[in-house]
Amino acid sequence: MKVLKQVLGIDVAQKELVVTLGKLNDDLTIDLYANCVFKNTDNGFLKLSKWVEQRTDKVTKVRYVMEATGVYHQKFAYYLDEKKEDLSIVLPNKISNYMRTLEIKTITDKTCSEAIARFGLERKLDNWEKPKEVYRTLKQLTRERHQITDERTIVKNQLHAEETEAMPSFSSIERCNKRIHFLNTLEKEIKDEIQAIIKQNRELSRDISNICTIPGVSILTAATVIGETNGFELIRSKKQLTSFAGLDVREKLSGTSVKGKPSISKRGNRYLRSCLHLPALSTIKWDDNFRDQYARIVAKHGIKMKGCVAVQRKLLELIYILYKNKTVYDKDFESKKIACQQTNA
Repeated sequence: MKVLKQVLGIDVAQKELVVTLGKLNDDLTIDLYANCVFKNTDNGFLKLSKWVEQRTDKVTKVRYVMEATGVYHQKFAYYLDEKKEDLSIVLPNKISNYMRTLEIKTITDKTCSEAIARFGLERKLDNWEKPKEVYRTLKQLTRERHQITDERTIVKNQLHAEETEAMPSFSSIERCNKRIHFLNTLEKEIKDEIQAIIKQNRELSRDISNICTIPGVSILTAATVIGETNGFELIRSKKQLTSFAGLDVREKLSGTSVKGKPSISKRGNRYLRSCLHLPALSTIKWDDNFRDQYARIVAKHGIKMKGCVAVQRKLLELIYILYKNKTVYDKDFESKKIACQQTNA
């Protein structure tokens, strides 16, 4: 029987890789025929490559498929890229949604790797390309800044609690102020480094300048979005982007008896959601398009946060459009589009 396609599904963890080999035969049947576990180390990668070579057809090239799981998949991805292997990295929500269709009752590392292998055999997937160094650096720096601001918030809360006590400790207050000053210094260093990186890259500088034409969106916000998405490397649509950020709406409806309250899934990149919160508030204040959307949703549902989240989602989609089209924000775009359609009609 001729083999049309060969896939290695990989479930990645911090210390190990759980893999499943599968093949698509010429009669369109799927056969998952081998499983194994390897260490997520250089030595483990070598053993995995040898194991795959011994069990696959030499005529048909093997496609490696894995989820984008934080940072744990990156080392193996770079290894496969150096070996010129066919590699596809899939957003986690795609795999989790696919697994629901398989009616898998027990979720283990092995069943996850089997689902990933089956997914790769059934779908036509794009080859993964190693992200540019500048995107990786932006992600590291913006995440480091996020951790610093979180720590500073904790220290400020401690300072406030200490100052409002009946008998405050002045030495504790002094240490809190020193820590806040130190964290402010670190944040400034990171911001300066981000700006220096952007200035050195002409294409990146142009993209960020375009994005910053949106009212309320700063260089830091644009750098965070581009860094977290690796320049929108795995993103193919606005819907996929909102799902990746966890800003997609989750709603449960069943007949007339079950009606769950709609909410965002939050099963996505929390750094994207966090970096869009303040820009959304600023955009609502300064841009009529976003203000009207916010007012419309609040008037309908009576919940201000729901309107703010909708603006965050629209902001993220708009950043994606400006980045892909290499253009600037036009607040009159929608009215011009409607006028053009009326003229053509």
